Amino acid sequence: MKYASGIEIEPGDIVSIDTVYRGKVVASMDTGRCLPGHESWGYLGVGIMVDTDFGGLVHYTAESALDEIELIERPVRGA
Repeated sequence: MKYASGIEIEPGDIVSIDTVYRGKVVASMDTGRCLPGHESWGYLGVGIMVDTDFGGLVHYTAESALDEIELIERPVRGA
């Protein structure tokens, strides 16, 4: 999945959801990447898994995402 800006969503990203909520992307089934401890979500096949502040883990796909997801912060890789 990608943000509206076209940037690929990556595990570790801190995101805004509908400008009200926040979450952390823990897995991207589209790229096969995830944060440690979240490897089990691969069976979903597509989309992203976000640990939200409003409802715990939420699975989003490009087709089902009615919420607007925006990047707030991306951790620096290799630092």
